[in-house]
Amino acid sequence: MQTALVALGAYLIGSVSFAIVLSRLAGMPDPRSYGSGNPGATNVLRSGRKLIAALTLLGDGGKGWLAVWLAVLFAPGAVAYAALAVYLGHLFPVFHRFRGGKGVATAAGALLGLDWRIGLGTLATWAIIAFFFRYSSLAALVSAAFAAVFTALFYGPGAQAACVLAMSALLVWRHKENIRRLLAGEESRLGAKPSSPPRDPSAGAP
Repeated sequence: MQTALVALGAYLIGSVSFAIVLSRLAGMPDPRSYGSGNPGATNVLRSGRKLIAALTLLGDGGKGWLAVWLAVLFAPGAVAYAALAVYLGHLFPVFHRFRGGKGVATAAGALLGLDWRIGLGTLATWAIIAFFFRYSSLAALVSAAFAAVFTALFYGPGAQAACVLAMSALLVWRHKENIRRLLAGEESRLGAKPSSPPRDPSAGAP
């Protein structure tokens, strides 16, 4: 019962999409209506609003860490399940009609909460791939694979490895369109000039 309650709480925390919430507060279009359609920091950055994108990144990463940290405090045996649940909340948020993002930042935050060595190793992998290849999606995919490897090395078979492997598999699945574009040479690079998003009709006249 305790594990189920912790997983439910983590899922609800993950269901708060900072890209959507912050965009609404800033009077911006829903990030699911432009660019890649993904409610995440990278897509929000395409709007040209760097501060909102940065806050989205911090919020999504922070909620991943918070859910795991709370599990460490109140139910140490359920920590791995909290990490998976908060990630599922981001992917399928109950507060936003189950239309969530890809969860790269949330997964990174959850991994930092689970084990700082795994979290930092995964972030370092992302940074290296992103720096040399300039593809955020490629960096996320490679990092997901390494996260599963790091967890297996540190913990061996068990709940931690199984939950992180599930997160990695889900992340790869959520990037299926990015994989297609990467193979076709059509994926946008980091630093590319953002396109202007369409105006949200509900936002009113300028």
